[in-house]
Amino acid sequence: MPRFRKEAVVVPAAAGSAPDGTSEPVPPAGPEGERHPVDETLPPVRMFTSGLQHVAAMYAGVVAPPMIVGPAVGLSATDTALLMGASLFTAGLATLLQTLGFWKIGAKLPFVNGVSFAGVTPMIAIGKGAGADALPVIFGAIIVAGLLGFFAAPYFGRLVRFFPPVVTGTVITLIGVSLLPVAFNWAQGGVRTAPDYGSLPHIGLAAATLVIVLLLRRFLTGFLQQIAILLGLAAGTLIAIPAGLTDFSALGDADLIGLPQPFHFGAPQFQLAAVVSMCIVMLVCMTESTADMLALGKIVGRPADARTIEGGLRADALGSALSPVFNGFMCSAFAQNIGLVAMTKVRSRFVVATGGLILIALGLCPVAASVIALVPLPVLGGAGIVLFGSVAASGIQTLAGAAMERGENALIVAASLGVGLIPIAAPGFYHAFPDDLLVVLDSGISTGCIAAITLNLAFNHFRRTPLPLPEPVLHH
Repeated sequence: MPRFRKEAVVVPAAAGSAPDGTSEPVPPAGPEGERHPVDETLPPVRMFTSGLQHVAAMYAGVVAPPMIVGPAVGLSATDTALLMGASLFTAGLATLLQTLGFWKIGAKLPFVNGVSFAGVTPMIAIGKGAGADALPVIFGAIIVAGLLGFFAAPYFGRLVRFFPPVVTGTVITLIGVSLLPVAFNWAQGGVRTAPDYGSLPHIGLAAATLVIVLLLRRFLTGFLQQIAILLGLAAGTLIAIPAGLTDFSALGDADLIGLPQPFHFGAPQFQLAAVVSMCIVMLVCMTESTADMLALGKIVGRPADARTIEGGLRADALGSALSPVFNGFMCSAFAQNIGLVAMTKVRSRFVVATGGLILIALGLCPVAASVIALVPLPVLGGAGIVLFGSVAASGIQTLAGAAMERGENALIVAASLGVGLIPIAAPGFYHAFPDDLLVVLDSGISTGCIAAITLNLAFNHFRRTPLPLPEPVLHH
């Protein structure tokens, strides 16, 4: 009979080195009784600017799904703008659930939540089938999916032992690599059908922003070094103004205050096919969020255990279930902000909670949201290369502690990375598959994660002669 063996989850970063793979040492949490850096509060100015940097890093990712879904289901520009404000507002609520939490809800890590890209394609498909009732049907399906995720969270939390470094390192690397094409698209202008997409000014602006961020990180010290991304975004935007690449029209059209109206598009409707489709998306988001929490736990020096993952998934699911009430979409983790934590080494969850409050304020004040919207996509693309690359680097550092000298582990990583890179390197690879399967197959993070977990079980758990486990490497 095959023998089942549990494999320990280890923290791969060596003592005295940063969890994100850099050579700069990360200070330990301190003696027993001292507050962990995750639970520290910073001076108000640092708290606000660092929180604003998180908002700047994820703003485009929050407003992009409603910008795509709104016109696809026949919404006017005004209603699409309402969806964008609602997405900012609900992202702020979900982020507060994650960072502050209550009862058994929230990972209580510097974890940013926002609108998931995984739901964009199925929501468009649902909207086309539902006609004039597109958004009520979409919102009804998201509510049911969120409730499913909330009650399924404890079972996902117990799966943490199946995420050793060989799995988490592979998935974290895929997260970073999967996000890089987003940065490249932003660097070219973000709209593929635009006549100036990929033009020299766009790519030049992205390159200038990238160079500025690198120079700021190289020559600044202390707090200014930590907000190098924010400073780089500001500098890139200033460069874009005389070049004519900044659009100020949104400022003139925006209202000062815009309170969210519950169920603005009508009461939610529940159609079985739509519910099943969004439940699949919810499971995909939970898989990705589990990997994100494991990555962030290593970066901040507080490894995510089963209870942390359970609380984080509950916050994801509850945020998703509440989001449609305020005309928002499904919420999940934003991996780009994990890269920001890794690079700045600002580990306080209260900094990210401050970012959540800023998101809520932006959702309530369209004028303020329009100010951040001034940052051109090429500027975000230049900064995104550093952010997303930092996530991939964290995954590579995790793989360094994955006992790669064992042939089985090297094979697991090779096959899982290959499977996960298919949707990135060949976007139309699965075009002949059913649309429902594309929700999973078109996500390299999901397919790579499933492959890594399955292969790890096959090679390291279910075998007649178990291989010896590597010794855990713990933070000191």
